Amino acid sequence: MPVCGYRSTIMEREYDVVVIGTGVVGSDIAWHCGDAGMRVAITDRQEYGGTCALRGCVPKKVLIGAAEVVARVHDQQGRGIRGDVSIDWPRLVAFERTFTDPIPRRKEENFRKVGVDTYYGPARFAGPDRVVIGDDTLTARHIVIATGAHPRPLGVPGADLVTPSDDFFYLETLPDRIVFIGGGYISFEFAHVAARAGSGVTILQRSGRVLSGFDHDIAGRLVQASREVGIDVQVNMPLLSVEKAGGGLRVRAGKAGEEKVFEADMVVHGAGRVPAIEGLDLAAGKIETDRRGIVADSHLRSVSNPAVYVAGDANPEGPQLTPVAVMDAHIVVDNILNGNTRVADYSVVPSAVFTTPPLASVGLTEAAAEEKGIPCIVHAGDLSSRFTNRSIGEKHAGYKLLIERGSRRILGAHLIGHHAEEVINIFALAIRHNLTVDDLTLDAIPWAYPSNAYDIIHMVHPMVRK
Repeated sequence: MPVCGYRSTIMEREYDVVVIGTGVVGSDIAWHCGDAGMRVAITDRQEYGGTCALRGCVPKKVLIGAAEVVARVHDQQGRGIRGDVSIDWPRLVAFERTFTDPIPRRKEENFRKVGVDTYYGPARFAGPDRVVIGDDTLTARHIVIATGAHPRPLGVPGADLVTPSDDFFYLETLPDRIVFIGGGYISFEFAHVAARAGSGVTILQRSGRVLSGFDHDIAGRLVQASREVGIDVQVNMPLLSVEKAGGGLRVRAGKAGEEKVFEADMVVHGAGRVPAIEGLDLAAGKIETDRRGIVADSHLRSVSNPAVYVAGDANPEGPQLTPVAVMDAHIVVDNILNGNTRVADYSVVPSAVFTTPPLASVGLTEAAAEEKGIPCIVHAGDLSSRFTNRSIGEKHAGYKLLIERGSRRILGAHLIGHHAEEVINIFALAIRHNLTVDDLTLDAIPWAYPSNAYDIIHMVHPMVRK
């Protein structure tokens, strides 16, 4: 029901902007448009906060931080460190909740400060400029779909027995045996947390390659690191069924004639996410869709209904990453306030897998460069013997850079190792501004030392001499 002093008996209200979803996209758009003096309403079918704050980045970082501590102590054994540490799962989750529990109320309070009306419940379109939320009908000049994403339907018998990845953050106890479906970043991140917490972990990937959006060689090094901590990574294992078996679950996977059975106490869905747009009645809103979701133009506006924008994970064109969602939000705000002056550009988006060690990537992969016919010099190397990695016992550290022939511009960077998720941002900036390998040398920038960023010198130095 609406708040801010409005009675629940109100049947219809007019707004400048109605936002569906309270994640980073919806929140930013509602807040900025409200701050600009527009009449704004926002709603959510779940508690206010969205994926990143409640079921993604924030709680994930808490769990991963604990797993990293365990990994660091383990890797330092015999190097001046003795004794062991372990994860107290219930206390870790309780600590995690100190971050997530205050978010819904804080969101609502921030909306009210700028005069945004808050509603609760699922929204559906009742016309091109009209949405219905419970007993209320809202009309608006602009409607923003920022509903995020949810796990992709698995379409196999027993799919209802699979735990959504969102629920992993709030498990009261961690099962002894966990099978993760899908070989993407969600499964790998959770698998590393679970393994460091003492669970037996298996990852089942339907194809022959995990982490398909990342460089094949660098991803292979993460697979090796994962197996060394006890994670069983199985490829060419499409999920066939999940069934109850005694007090646990039995998972059947594999290609015809090569099926395998995996016993588990919990099966977790990590096989990708799709825009959460079911139930919106997009047809009633004259909003065109295709097999991927809502069809939008470069301004993030529906191609069939100019009153509607789609942004964040609900937008099938953009990578499902929080920084991309924030960028989308800024684009939509500028277009609403200034008349469609900005377009989305996803050409340079750094991404990371928060495992131990982390993996990170930006720009072209070697395969993408070959497909585009771009002449490149591929330079790769190992950094495990560097002081920054050897001093903490990190055995899996390396890089691959793609350099354009002639111009010597950096076109792609792929890293694995301690702080890779930080260093990758430097390469993203270099790619965005067309920097060359010469622009990253010690002659150009006296990098702080000792640091993982300083290792960039060793990544580009052979290229400088060519």
